[in-house]
Amino acid sequence: MDFQVVVLAGGTSKKLAPLVSKDVPKSLLPVANRPVLSYVLELLEQSNLKDLIVVVEGEDTDGLVENWISEAYVDRLHVQVASVPEEVGTAGALRAIAHHLTASDILVVSGDLVCDISPGAVAAAHRRHDAVVTAMLCSLPVSGTQESGSSAGKDKTKKPGCINIVGLDLTEQFLLHIAAGMDVEKDIRVQKSILRAVGKMEIRADLMDAHLYAFKRSVLQDVLNKKQTFRSLKQDVLPYLVKTQLRSEILLNGAQAEENGNEKDAFSNNKVMLSQLLANASTPSFHELYALGPNGFAPTERKTHKCCVYIANKTTYCARLNSIQAFSDINRDVIGDASHLSRCSFSVHNNVIHPSAVLGSKTTVGPQCMLGEGSQMGDKCSVKRSVIGRHCRIGSNVKVQLNKTI
Repeated sequence: MDFQVVVLAGGTSKKLAPLVSKDVPKSLLPVANRPVLSYVLELLEQSNLKDLIVVVEGEDTDGLVENWISEAYVDRLHVQVASVPEEVGTAGALRAIAHHLTASDILVVSGDLVCDISPGAVAAAHRRHDAVVTAMLCSLPVSGTQESGSSAGKDKTKKPGCINIVGLDLTEQFLLHIAAGMDVEKDIRVQKSILRAVGKMEIRADLMDAHLYAFKRSVLQDVLNKKQTFRSLKQDVLPYLVKTQLRSEILLNGAQAEENGNEKDAFSNNKVMLSQLLANASTPSFHELYALGPNGFAPTERKTHKCCVYIANKTTYCARLNSIQAFSDINRDVIGDASHLSRCSFSVHNNVIHPSAVLGSKTTVGPQCMLGEGSQMGDKCSVKRSVIGRHCRIGSNVKVQLNKTI
């Protein structure tokens, strides 16, 4: 498929301080002692998407990431690393590299995504529906705290700021409404034109935007050019495309008839169009409503577009490393229930201990734990369901337990 892949790898995220620094940017943070960016790159490689643009923030990050990729993926991937200014946002990053984008469709992936969902499936759904954007949604992480940046445990109630409200048609293929974070209000307001078109809408608050999008390049670049204030794909670009997807062929037909001085025709066109909307409300292709406009020709101005979703199966794993709590959760998960992602070789005790790690007398390392390269532990230590990074030194009589990642 004619897709160009862009990986937004970021820079030194403030949400992850003090874990990140100029020497260790977010994309190189270790997850099971591998840079988090490696999980995305290998996911793309498995889908045979090997020609990539990796976008980083800051010139210092540029060199670090480029050096690591050139060593780790030599002869495996063709990667162009592009540097953009810091704090430009995801939309600003794509705006800055627009001259590199030439394919008809663009696959945009967050560099902090750790999942086992095929990007190729998202791309296929995007092409099947001829959509302007297809967003991948997945079940919220168990802790439910990743987007809020909270350090609360898994039993903590989700905060309003981390909730995504999405509206879907009954086939769960089309995205009709979306609001996230501070945009979520007590009263949900939905456009009448959307409700008229779809008939019924399912409102969901249990789905996470995985920050994996397929865009039609021409539409994306047009929006970025016209809306210079847009900084975020999630907060700005995606809601804008959703809100404008049915704007509005009814009004357009009416305006054209009024220009010709025939208000009766305008009313007639509106009535016919509304009947088409309602007649198609129960079909998956309710967007395909108006092959014929006035005089038997398809409308040419502001053609309505389709916004689609790909909803991952609940059995898949999907999380983003966008907070300190998420860093802890993901590290634990990929040596536990999602161990297939880490590619680690587990011992008979169901743990991973690097050959160079040194364990003191009567020190125990429990199942689903990892000790990194060069780590040293004193006597009578205990590690339970935790990840100890490379070259850590831990004294005697120390206990490292659940939810603690060093």
